[in-house]
Amino acid sequence: MTVENFILGLDGQQKAIVSFLHQRLTNQHDLIPKIRFKIPMYYRKSWVCYLNPIKNDGIELAFLCGKSLSNEQGLLNCKGRKMVCGIDLFNVCDIPEKSIDEIVQEALILDELVKTKR
Repeated sequence: MTVENFILGLDGQQKAIVSFLHQRLTNQHDLIPKIRFKIPMYYRKSWVCYLNPIKNDGIELAFLCGKSLSNEQGLLNCKGRKMVCGIDLFNVCDIPEKSIDEIVQEALILDELVKTKR
């Protein structure tokens, strides 16, 4: 399955949010998308983030190294997880684009420190 097919299978706000974030993550941040564990995941050297459908027609933008991020924007919620932190989004109009771009950039800096798997 491709990320595009995943998006086509969604409805309402979930479809709009995933479509918007997918375009932003791939075009603006040059992340490579792949379907893993039945959801879109994005990587460069390692897995950086993923988009996970949640209840109430929302999407969580989750960062695998979330606990290592500064969270200066105050948006990341770890929900009791040891490493992953994310942002729950329910409406494409409410997406804090500038803050998300800052978080993605910080996650990409951490990704650069990962040793490339050979």
